[in-house]
Amino acid sequence: MKKRILSVLLTACLCATFLMGCGSSATSSESVKTNGKADGKKEIVFWHSMGGGGGEAINEMVDKFNKENKNNIIVTAQYQGEYDDAINKIKSSKDKKSYPDVMQLYDIGTRWMIDSKLSTPMQKFIDEEKYDTSALEQNLLGYYTVDKKLNSMPFNSSTPILYYNKTAFKEAGLDPEKAPTDFEEIKAYSEKLTKKDGNTVTQYGYSMAIYGWFFEQFLAKQLTPFANNGNGRESSATAVDFKNNGGGLKILKAWKSLYDQGLLGNFGRKTADTQQAFIAGKTAMFIDSTASLNTVLKGVNGKFEVGTAFLPKINKDDKGGVSIGGGSLWILNKDDDAKQKAAFEFIKFMVSPEQQVYWNEKTGYFPVTTKAYDLQEMKDNLAKTPQFKTAIDQLHASPIESRGALLGVFPEARQTNETNIEAVLQGKLTPEEAIDASEKSINSAIEKYNKANK
Repeated sequence: MKKRILSVLLTACLCATFLMGCGSSATSSESVKTNGKADGKKEIVFWHSMGGGGGEAINEMVDKFNKENKNNIIVTAQYQGEYDDAINKIKSSKDKKSYPDVMQLYDIGTRWMIDSKLSTPMQKFIDEEKYDTSALEQNLLGYYTVDKKLNSMPFNSSTPILYYNKTAFKEAGLDPEKAPTDFEEIKAYSEKLTKKDGNTVTQYGYSMAIYGWFFEQFLAKQLTPFANNGNGRESSATAVDFKNNGGGLKILKAWKSLYDQGLLGNFGRKTADTQQAFIAGKTAMFIDSTASLNTVLKGVNGKFEVGTAFLPKINKDDKGGVSIGGGSLWILNKDDDAKQKAAFEFIKFMVSPEQQVYWNEKTGYFPVTTKAYDLQEMKDNLAKTPQFKTAIDQLHASPIESRGALLGVFPEARQTNETNIEAVLQGKLTPEEAIDASEKSINSAIEKYNKANK
């Protein structure tokens, strides 16, 4: 018996000596690692699709949360590649254990995520905690709210704006403080801005990438829905509506007309290529996400003065606004209430004013909370880059009716539209034929999707 007691005491002494030697990193039993997990801590896996500077900012924010939260929550951020890569990974997995606890998902994945029932609506946690959402941007909440429930938390939100070369405007005799507001004015401005060396255009007046998101935005400006059933919000969409309402054809005709007159530069589908054309002085105006502002300003690097303006209207009398792009944060349902509550704590941190100011500064996405604008750091950011105020003003000026469509096959629909827009510019399809082809292809995909999700 004495030997047994002595053995226990010796073991205890050795353990105490070990703990003291480890220093502050193991000052309590809660910090001891057992089976690869932190005893007493809630471990959360966060999937995101932010590369480059955005990814670096995500890691900094996650590290800060891990150090500062008082709830013993440890978040592991895992980059999953592009948005499509992340959602395809979820779609191909049948095992809940392989899912993350929090997932960043692009806006056009919203309908699919709701239909999949893989997530727990954010509204559940908001109601349980009586979490105040009054300071969150209402247009952002509006996009992710379906059946009066907020399904995910807005996080990296952006809208398209017009970027223009103020220096080129001055050289062309145009007012650098007055940008075109519709396609008729874009044509008039582009006629003065387009430069040629013989038959070669050295500077186009205007450019935009062949990007389905822009097509959707010009529909929103016209207040013409992309899909039926209230843009897929009153009930699931059963067909697209952009042919019936005429909005789609107006967009393609305006696009093609500028291109045929040699006033619009086509630099392909990648937005980065059109962005680089602007930086290089090959185009005097282009449209892109507000999140590109930092990249554009760094690329231009003072070679000329950059101006920003609201997304132009297709028709002079359009009354609509813009719909948000970017992504939001979802809590996946892995049948673990404690982890879900921990996930909500993390999400609240990510959308806090301080973190949203940091996120804005590092990425160019605008803050999702209006309280961010009360902080001096945000005021300093706006003073340093006044071009960004355009994004804020445009968001606040956009009516809720422009919030955009929900569609279970949105990624495929966007690619379909891009293919057919490209064919129009290449002279392979007329605008009418392109709209017909898009309608037929997307409606077929919607029908198959709805049958599979009955």
